[in-house]
Amino acid sequence: MNKFASIFSNIFLKPLIKFLLIKTIKGKDNIPKTNFILASNHQSYLDIPFCGIVCVPKRFTYIGQIDGHKGLKSLIVKTIYSIGEVIAINRKDENSKKEAVLKAIDFLKKGYSLVIYPEGTRSKTGEIKEGKWGVAKLFLKTGVPILPLGIKNAIDLFPKNGKLKIKKIVELNIGKPLFFEKEYNLARNLEPDSDEYNQICAQITNKVMEEIKTLVYEN
Repeated sequence: MNKFASIFSNIFLKPLIKFLLIKTIKGKDNIPKTNFILASNHQSYLDIPFCGIVCVPKRFTYIGQIDGHKGLKSLIVKTIYSIGEVIAINRKDENSKKEAVLKAIDFLKKGYSLVIYPEGTRSKTGEIKEGKWGVAKLFLKTGVPILPLGIKNAIDLFPKNGKLKIKKIVELNIGKPLFFEKEYNLARNLEPDSDEYNQICAQITNKVMEEIKTLVYEN
């Protein structure tokens, strides 16, 4: 989403979403002034605008799947992705996944923030699943800090395969940015397909998921 669209969303859409759906937002002071990788748990399609609220009025983008849509719905999704500068990914195609990572790196280097859901898909139960390494790999390639976000109660409004409800019950809990300077410096001297590099990716991912869980489950 370019700067103009982000500012527009900040002025017009953010207040509406907050008024209708959001009960509290904690940790707003933790949002970096520079760009960041926003890593959130994923329970609902509503997570998309909730994450957007954290990013506006910055330039930002998402990685969004296209393999779960068909027919007219697929056309609508692709159109929205094009307007919003969303990085499309076919999770069943290895080339598409590699291309999405390269595009995400390019956006981050241009100063965009990036929204990513390390679990890879929405949770049917609300339970946080194991994270995939994409968030760690993007960090190691760019050095852009990871900002953990815990979204509470979104599943009660719009669960997977469920119907939309309008209630002011959602809580956003923004954590402190994670920099992983030691891991970043170590990884710079390693081959991306080496065991040592993979271990660093696993360590970073596990730490990010631990932070997200703390933000979701803390009172």
